[in-house]
Amino acid sequence: MKPFAKLPRFIKNYYFLFGSFFIVWMFFVDSNDFGRQIGLTNKYNNLQDQKAYYLDKKVEVLKDKAELTTNIELLEKFARENYLMKKSSEDLYVIVDK
Repeated sequence: MKPFAKLPRFIKNYYFLFGSFFIVWMFFVDSNDFGRQIGLTNKYNNLQDQKAYYLDKKVEVLKDKAELTTNIELLEKFARENYLMKKSSEDLYVIVDK
């Protein structure tokens, strides 16, 4: 009794077998398999989102820089708030909430 006698004829075809093997190989075994392609696509999309975020942030920083270089009062306020700078005749108290 032949083990492959009940299989349809097209399944025993050399081209069908080779094509099936090739598809399985490309989707699951190859170094650029289907799972890796999905992961790379997700990573690419995340990097594109980050790029858009940083381009928006860059525009904001350039706008702030232009404002700080033209407005002395704003520059003083920025220095006091962010770098805790003070005038020589002032005392500085930092209150930290717990």
